[in-house]
Amino acid sequence: MGRYGQADGPAEPDAPAEAAVADGRHLRRAQNRDAVIDALLALFRDGRYQPSMADIAARAGLSLRSAFRYFDDIDDLHRAAAVRQIALVLPLLELHIPAAAPVAERIRAVVRARAALFEQISPAARALRAGAGRHPPLAAELARNRSFLRSQLAAVFGPAAAGLVPALDVLCSFESYELLRYDQGLSRAAAERVLTDAVKAVLGVRQEAAP
Repeated sequence: MGRYGQADGPAEPDAPAEAAVADGRHLRRAQNRDAVIDALLALFRDGRYQPSMADIAARAGLSLRSAFRYFDDIDDLHRAAAVRQIALVLPLLELHIPAAAPVAERIRAVVRARAALFEQISPAARALRAGAGRHPPLAAELARNRSFLRSQLAAVFGPAAAGLVPALDVLCSFESYELLRYDQGLSRAAAERVLTDAVKAVLGVRQEAAP
């Protein structure tokens, strides 16, 4: 009974409690989704470039059904992995090169930055490129990333790169770095020297005399 002998009405919902439950579900969903993406990237680092969804779920510590719940399909998962990989290496994408710096100095800075980036992303980059032909959303994501890196070169070299950006883009691409490091077996330092000399040649920068 309520006050003064009146019957109690229906209990009002506990809004804070319901909000807390909803927030908890949302947090778990976000954590599980992140776990699936992290699991895929970890498998890439292990050299497993085409893992099954069962492998990914097991690495994430989730059931197969739960892992599928967070993505529309495998294409959606791979695209999310590409976005996550870029987010993880975002500081390596930033170039702080004075516009007034000599061209040779800008070349060395760009090559060093690209080498640091590609060393970090190489496992995921190999896997995601291998799957891009089968996954249009992933191919579109990679195209956006390539476009950004290409525009970076145009901005860094300015008028000195007039008409030469396509060639510079090829030289400073992940694919070129991969050929030098893994197909030709060069060390990171040697690969950087080769790329630096090649970019200088394209831009017409006089090579420095060997000591």
